[in-house]
Amino acid sequence: MPRRESPLPEGDGPVVRFAAELRELRRTAGSPSYRDLAARAHYAVATLSSAAAGRKLPSLDVTRGYVSACGGDVERWEALWHATAAGIALAERAADGTAPPPDEEDSPYPGLAPFGSRQSRFFFGRERVVEQLRSRLTEQRFIALFGASGAGKSSVLHAGLAPRLRSGGRAVVTLTPGVRPLEELAVRLAGRVPTTPGRLLEEVRAHPGNLHLLLRQIVTGNPGPGEVILVVDQFEELFTLCSHPEERNHFIDALLVAVRAGNSACRVVLGVWADFYAQCIAHVELARALDAAMVTLGPMDCEELHRAICRPADAVGCRVEGRLLAYLVAQAQGNAGMLPLLSHALLETWRHRRGTLLTMEACRTAGSIEHALAHSAERFYEALSARQKEAARHLFLRLVAVGEGVEDTRRRIGRSELSPDPDTLTLVDRAAAERLIIVDGRHVELTHEALIRGWPRLGGWLAEDREVLRTRRHLTEAAATWVHLERDPGALLRGARLEAARPLARAEGAGLTAREKAFLDASLAAEGAAMAEAARRRRRRRLLIAAAAVLLVVSLTTSLLAVLADREVRNQRDEAVARNASAAATGLSRRSPGLAAQVALAAYRLRPGRPSRDALISTLMSTWTAHRAEMYALGVSPDGGVLATGGRDRTVRLWDVRTPRHPRETAVLTGHEDAVYAVAMHPGGSVLASAGADGVLILWDITDPHRPRRLSTVRTHTKTVRALAFSPSGASLVSAGSDGDVVVWDTRSVRNPVRGVSLHGHRDEVRSVAFSADGRLLASAGGGDERVILWDTTSPAHPVERADWQAHTGTVLSVAFNPRTAVLATSGGGDRPVKLWRVRGTHRPVLLAALDGPTDVVGSVGFSPDGRMLAAGSDDRTARIWRVSSPRRPRKDIVLTGFTTAVLGLTFTPDGRQAITGVFDGTAHTLPTDFGRLVAHACTYAGRPLTHDQWSRYLGGVPYRRLC
Repeated sequence: MPRRESPLPEGDGPVVRFAAELRELRRTAGSPSYRDLAARAHYAVATLSSAAAGRKLPSLDVTRGYVSACGGDVERWEALWHATAAGIALAERAADGTAPPPDEEDSPYPGLAPFGSRQSRFFFGRERVVEQLRSRLTEQRFIALFGASGAGKSSVLHAGLAPRLRSGGRAVVTLTPGVRPLEELAVRLAGRVPTTPGRLLEEVRAHPGNLHLLLRQIVTGNPGPGEVILVVDQFEELFTLCSHPEERNHFIDALLVAVRAGNSACRVVLGVWADFYAQCIAHVELARALDAAMVTLGPMDCEELHRAICRPADAVGCRVEGRLLAYLVAQAQGNAGMLPLLSHALLETWRHRRGTLLTMEACRTAGSIEHALAHSAERFYEALSARQKEAARHLFLRLVAVGEGVEDTRRRIGRSELSPDPDTLTLVDRAAAERLIIVDGRHVELTHEALIRGWPRLGGWLAEDREVLRTRRHLTEAAATWVHLERDPGALLRGARLEAARPLARAEGAGLTAREKAFLDASLAAEGAAMAEAARRRRRRRLLIAAAAVLLVVSLTTSLLAVLADREVRNQRDEAVARNASAAATGLSRRSPGLAAQVALAAYRLRPGRPSRDALISTLMSTWTAHRAEMYALGVSPDGGVLATGGRDRTVRLWDVRTPRHPRETAVLTGHEDAVYAVAMHPGGSVLASAGADGVLILWDITDPHRPRRLSTVRTHTKTVRALAFSPSGASLVSAGSDGDVVVWDTRSVRNPVRGVSLHGHRDEVRSVAFSADGRLLASAGGGDERVILWDTTSPAHPVERADWQAHTGTVLSVAFNPRTAVLATSGGGDRPVKLWRVRGTHRPVLLAALDGPTDVVGSVGFSPDGRMLAAGSDDRTARIWRVSSPRRPRKDIVLTGFTTAVLGLTFTPDGRQAITGVFDGTAHTLPTDFGRLVAHACTYAGRPLTHDQWSRYLGGVPYRRLC
């Protein structure tokens, strides 16, 4: 039986608490023996037992092994270990006093702060970049150093380049833009000329070229080098802190004018965070200047990191342990933004060193490179009182510029922006002593942006208060302007800006300074006074309005009734005139198409609606005479270029319809001894079939529609052939007619078609046949027997009847399959002469929709190639088109009128762009199917504009207006 552990030492220190947590973890894991834990963790029994003894903090590696052997969360325990190590360090420092070690001011590592000119002797690793900048600066007057946040741009400029230039006798002026970049520039230059910063600011603001003159004055009045080097660090502050685009652009223009002048007296070096490259090139002139001016600051290589880590320690007689060096190089290599964290970790290791050796153990105690920054910040924060913690929260949030589309950045503020209470003043001093912030006379700022990313507590504050921070920043700037203008009431917040800031006045602990609170209170008071005055004005105005309203009501009511009555009369007049004009236009379409189109267009413009739109489109059809006698059949070739028509004159006529509004007759086919009732185009496009009252089937070669040739002639043994249809493959042709039989022909040889099987089932003549798109179904319409029969033609030699049903009352005249779906359209007589059926599988067809509209029998139906439109020609002298994308809910699209006799059929060209209508009177009509475009461009197709006399005749009572 394993022996029991000895009790923990007395007290509640961080080491004892950590040991107690380890023992609780072991108990939760089932209290395994230390021998079992040693086998799992690969550490000695004594090492693991002493880790939980509470006498000293175990190493991080031992802690990981102990926790892993007990099945604990290793990542959580790593964080707990680092927190405990930080607590131990805090206790040790508290015992020694809060002041830094006597030699901390001589620390060779600045932590989060950049290397300054006073620390140039500790600045190593960037010698190559410094030399590159110096060399480029001798050749160019304008260069810009771009790098990631944390790459060391400020250190390169202040501790590398500036001392190098000054050692050569060059005059160097360094500045950061801040909130007011022109003011910063004036302050930095005022010490070199006998004038005040205020006067310099006025001069530079007056014209960008004045900076060039000022720099020449500096050079002329001082012996030595003939140029001034302007180093503008943190150039991105122009976009994060300066909220006035005019001042920002003025500052940039002043710099560029100064370096581009022929007798320029300066050279300019910018330090820019690479994330703000897009904002830089948005300024046209700056973008041009940057073309050849960029120097990039990337990650340090191993050798540079070695120098940056070891050489500063060497400079003060210390050494870096080999293990620590290898660890730090491995962590920082290839990551330019890691340098502030590296420097901070080295500073914390320096603080925890023993003698002159910086060790890996000291680094781990400080939290390693990953946690050192968070530990330092947390150590500082946890040592504060409750009031100071709240003040710290407000202070650090003020020192962050919340990014919009870019990362958050540090924000430099004036000390006047801080609250003057003792807690805040003490807090600033302690944060500066911990090197978390920088205080330089009038300004306070974060030591580095790395603190924003590396301190989870600050990141949490920012996530919680992001919108509040933006609002408070705007409030801070507005309050500063208000004070600058001697509390001018015109500078107070109003409208949306005051509404956004209002919650800050009600919030507890909003962190407002006395100046900001006074400004916000004054804005709210001004708003209250304005609202009270507005209320008084409204009351006076309401009394006046009430008196006038009574007088106005009567007159307005009378006027309104008169206006409504007049409008109603005009509407009724326009409705009647438009209706009569549309009817007149359809009547004119045969004898005067141009006049008909203009009258219909005037009616549509007067009263847009479906009736006037249908009449307008009807008059825009292109019409020609296809036969001098009645026309009975029409069909379009697969390429859409040839139209075939058959008629009572015993001929088949071929038409070139590639130009739809100007068809041309190409040939007249003779050979039939009686009327031609049916034509069918072969899917290959080169063969045409025709048949009719003579019972003869003729196949024609129309490869050249100007020189067609007869291929074969056969007798069908049907007295009158009413319908023809090729199968989709072209291997079969179906004919049907007066004897009620449907005959299948083998047309694989079009020169010698072979009669195949006859399909019996209809009791009256067959008026229409149609194949499905896949050729597996054949539908036939039985005329007077009111029936439609579906045949399964999977085997053309042995068709099988699939369904037989009564489709209409009186007669069935036409069938057509949708080329994209399993929908069959039928037409004939009855109250609903057009119907849509679902024909899928072996089930009986299901009625999807019954369409009304035609007032007489419908002789033909046909789908558009994409299956979305259904056209029907009726004996009531109309042609109709429905939208059938949803076959259960078809939608009427258009009704074409103006025909003098019944419509025999309406077919679409294969591309679906044209609809061709055949009429029994021998005429054919073409019409574009993009009706919206047709109406919009009606003036293109209409004839000459209506004269005043014509307008009076057809639209009398409506004022004349020119339509096109």
